[in-house]
This record gives sequence, C-alpha cells and structure tokens, in this order.
Amino acid sequence: MADPMGQEDIQWMKQCLALARQAAELGEVPIGAMVVRDGQILGQGYNQPIGTSDPSAHAEIQALRAAAKIAGNYRLPDATLYVSVEPCTMCTGAMVHARIDRLVFGAYEPRAGAVVSQLNLLDQEFYNHRMEYVGGCLAEESGELLKDFFRQRRQA
Repeated sequence: MADPMGQEDIQWMKQCLALARQAAELGEVPIGAMVVRDGQILGQGYNQPIGTSDPSAHAEIQALRAAAKIAGNYRLPDATLYVSVEPCTMCTGAMVHARIDRLVFGAYEPRAGAVVSQLNLLDQEFYNHRMEYVGGCLAEESGELLKDFFRQRRQA
C-alpha cells in the first residue's frame, strides 16, 4: 500500500466527487474517476453503463480511455488514477494493463472491491506490474453520495 494521501490527492478526489455527482444526475451509480500525470488531468470520466448500454463504461474505464487517447498510448506510466470508490475486478485489471503507477480511491466497496475489500488483486504476485495504492480519500463523502443515490432509487 502507498504512503498516506496528501493535500494534492484530496484536491483531485474532490474533482472525482464532482464527476460522480454528474453520473448521479444522469441516473448512473455516482462514481467519478480521473487520470493525472505531472499535475495535469489526462482523462476523466464517470459511470455511464446504463446510458451507453455498455457494461464496461465504468468511471475508471472512461478515464483510462480518455487518457490513453490524449497520451497517444495505451500505457500510462507515471500516472495516478483517482476514483471515488474502490475499483472492481475489471477496472483493476485495466489499470494494471495501462501501467498506472498509483491508485487513490475514496470509499471502500465491501461487496465487490477488488483492491482491498475482497480480492486484494494489486497485492498478487502473478501480475507483471506493481501499483501503489491508497484508499479512504474522502471516503465518507463518497459513501454518502452512494447511500443517497440508492436511497432515492429505492424510494422511486
């Protein structure tokens, strides 16, 4: 696991939470993500599987696709991926393939989180790429977004 997060991580995560709110406004699960390298946003995204009819359109995948396009390469070394909720198996695998250097996530995902909560995928030795990670950055705020979203869906 990486060193604890700093002020810069908190600032980027606040932007991820703004992206998550955009997803919620569209009826998507409120998760936002961005890829940052050298203090610059390379790509960002939010959950869109419902609106795009694409099961792979998670926030992390959207951010990775945008970043790879800007970088002109599917490899994104020296980049940090910020995401408001602990990534799933698919997104964790995509980050490994993209050679993301560091992951910072917000809320833990006890049911399907693949980094810490369930599978500890980034700690497995069979991957040919190692990634630092830290969780819990603005976790309370991210968790509240999710709780509010699902509460509203149940009431609808």
